[in-house]
Amino acid sequence: NGSSDFCVKNIGKAGFGRREIEIAEQEMPGIMTLRKRAIEDKPLRNANIVGCTHVNAQTAVLIETLQKLGASVRWAACNIYSTQNAVAAALAEAGVPIYAWRGETEEDFWWCLDKCIRHDGWQPNMILDDGGDATHLMLKKYPDYFKSIKGIVEESLTGVHRLYQMSKAGKLTVPAMNVNDSVTKNKFDTFYTCRDSILDSLKRTTDIMFGGKQVVVCGYGDVGKGCALALRGQGCIVYITEVDPICALQAAMDGYRVVRLQEVIRNVDVVVTATGNKNVVTRDHMNRMKNGCIVCNMGHSCSEIDVSSLHTPEMIWERVRSQVDHIIWPDGKMIILLAEGRLVNLSCSTISSFVVSVASSTQALALIELYSAPGRYKSDVYLLPKKMDEYVASLHLATFDAHLTELTDAQAKFLGLSKAGPFKANYYR
Repeated sequence: NGSSDFCVKNIGKAGFGRREIEIAEQEMPGIMTLRKRAIEDKPLRNANIVGCTHVNAQTAVLIETLQKLGASVRWAACNIYSTQNAVAAALAEAGVPIYAWRGETEEDFWWCLDKCIRHDGWQPNMILDDGGDATHLMLKKYPDYFKSIKGIVEESLTGVHRLYQMSKAGKLTVPAMNVNDSVTKNKFDTFYTCRDSILDSLKRTTDIMFGGKQVVVCGYGDVGKGCALALRGQGCIVYITEVDPICALQAAMDGYRVVRLQEVIRNVDVVVTATGNKNVVTRDHMNRMKNGCIVCNMGHSCSEIDVSSLHTPEMIWERVRSQVDHIIWPDGKMIILLAEGRLVNLSCSTISSFVVSVASSTQALALIELYSAPGRYKSDVYLLPKKMDEYVASLHLATFDAHLTELTDAQAKFLGLSKAGPFKANYYR
């Protein structure tokens, strides 16, 4: 459209990217319904949103929804390997200031994010973050801009941890919404997306036959639960590692062996990290892995596998497919590392548009809530109100021709609830 305010791999792929976005729209009923219902009211009018998320067809549907609801946006990728180049081109062609391409270097990544935050005649007043990098950069490099922020919406475990640390240290001077722990995001997008995409990622990259393989899943939160269920369903023998006794007890009662990683590391065929922590799989663990062991990460953080420890002179790296490296020890032993330890499902496969619709609807409502209710929220981290959580779920029920039962007046009085909800307390998890 004549704009030069973007940086993508190949603008000529815009047509292909637009078709990808249109396909995603068909499988994202919640966010499309929200767009239709709110388009006249423009609840995000005059909102200037810096976005730092995965850049794919599903995110594009969210970006264009925010624009239709009145927002001005500038966008960068939160992951250097998950960007769909054609989709980024389609957004640029439509006039979205987007700075993202697959395979960015670390230097590229921070340059792109900086270009989104700093633009003549435009100053951000909202942040939509996935991992906390946009928040971190703005606070560190543009503190004056940060003072004008009305709210932050964060969707990842890593980013949420950062926000709580900032709040505890007294550095969070604006309200923030933790949508990662909203029930609709956590129980639907996190669990169901990972249940589907772990198999797709492993099959596309390694052609693995799952039956009989020994797999250890590190972490039994919602990501780990989805991965473990999918792998067991394919005939894998699944072990779980956990630090949390409640999650460990859930795993044990779901029929999994709960072990320490060092107890099984010599025998397993696949290692999947899903903790959001760092150095979950160390060089010592990898030294003891069997020949041909597959190692990948499903947690948000790129620090769960100590990949840097493998970049030593005696180790040989062979790129055998896109995002698939054979790492060979001096004695000839080899392990298979996927996506260089970054998020494997968004780097090596596709994800279900439907469950991303749930997360996108949650993000959009959180932005609207923070932007349209100045003064309601103090400088702290909040969960999405339960009423909105339930509304997001209701937006998706029509797809299944599902019909909700309505409480009678007597039943509502007996339970002490409004007939329209919310039906669960705010602490419900």
